[in-house]
Amino acid sequence: MRGKRFGFSLIMVSVMGLAMTFQLLLTPLAHGDEKKKDLPPRGILVAPEYTGIVVPVGEDVSIDLTVSNLGRENENIELTLPQVPKGWKARIKTYSFDVTGVHVASDKSKSLTLKAERDKEVAPGKYTFAVKAQTQDGKLTSTAQVFVTVKEKEAEKQSKGLNLTTSYPVLQGPTDGRFDFSLEVENKTDKDSIFNVSAQGPANWDVNLKPAYEEKLISSLRLKAGQSQTMAVEVKPYLLSEPGKYPIHVKVSSADAKAEAELTVILTGTHKMELMTATGILSLASMRGEPANLSFYIKNSGSAPQTKLKLLSFKPENWKVEFKPEKMEALPAGELRQVEAIITPAPQALVGDYSVAIGVEGEKATKNLELRVTVKASTAWGWIGIGIIVLVVLGLVVLFVRMGRR
Repeated sequence: MRGKRFGFSLIMVSVMGLAMTFQLLLTPLAHGDEKKKDLPPRGILVAPEYTGIVVPVGEDVSIDLTVSNLGRENENIELTLPQVPKGWKARIKTYSFDVTGVHVASDKSKSLTLKAERDKEVAPGKYTFAVKAQTQDGKLTSTAQVFVTVKEKEAEKQSKGLNLTTSYPVLQGPTDGRFDFSLEVENKTDKDSIFNVSAQGPANWDVNLKPAYEEKLISSLRLKAGQSQTMAVEVKPYLLSEPGKYPIHVKVSSADAKAEAELTVILTGTHKMELMTATGILSLASMRGEPANLSFYIKNSGSAPQTKLKLLSFKPENWKVEFKPEKMEALPAGELRQVEAIITPAPQALVGDYSVAIGVEGEKATKNLELRVTVKASTAWGWIGIGIIVLVVLGLVVLFVRMGRR
């Protein structure tokens, strides 16, 4: 009897143990089912790790993308790039190949990479990329944008223990001007060194290296450990250079360190004008109150066009100076234009010589021409004067005759 009871007890213990084991095994599955019940039927999301980044010129863009399945069903999600800026090449990829679609299980995510490469011609600025995720049946979509700002690099290249920097790497001006750059050389090594310095510009250009605020030319610098010194780069372009951009390469080196900097000169051309008369004579005569005409020529003797030219005059009080034409919209380089000047002395002007200046003013050049204007009296007054003299002489003769008779 006792054996039967003992056997029954063992059976009951085994059954209870099996029940507890099954309960423990089924508990996570039950929780998983409850969690899935909290999810929406379907849902997807594509999200970049960063929505806005700044990169220097010449560097590619690489951003992580997360594609998530927010629903209770497994999804096949297609990926596209509906917006790629002009001059860029972009793709979505994994470690080894490009990706156009991905399978994502319910309540799971997949990590991918957005890779963008910029052409050399693309200028610094802000660019927008769009990423689109869509389920295979087209019923669900998700989009995201990435804003990439390309920033111009500073004109410096750093190497071991040496920094070469400038605040103004680009200067602009006329071809006949002088361009002065300022470079700071910093010795970041742990010992004193002598650094060789050199600069290379376009052919026939004059490029000199000088200490700051000094006129002597240098080819080397002695810098203590941790010391910095400012160096001037003086650039004089070749006078026959065409307008455009020109690079200037500066190198600083020692046995232990070296650095390079690229400076840029933008030439706008030369801005010169000439005023001349056809005969070269700078004088004319006029009666007071009556106009006198003078033809002169304006020549653009520079290499850059002149625009919005105005004609000016500097004259005595109450005089009038008019021009035909009064202004010019443009005068291309090397061209010549004729202008008619009408000069009218004041009616009360005295007989004599006067100075009248005429000039032309462009946006970037001016030129003046000084004239001598001789004001003459009317010939009628000359005859009147002669008549008065004759009458005076006759009166004197009559007077002497009468006095002689007495």
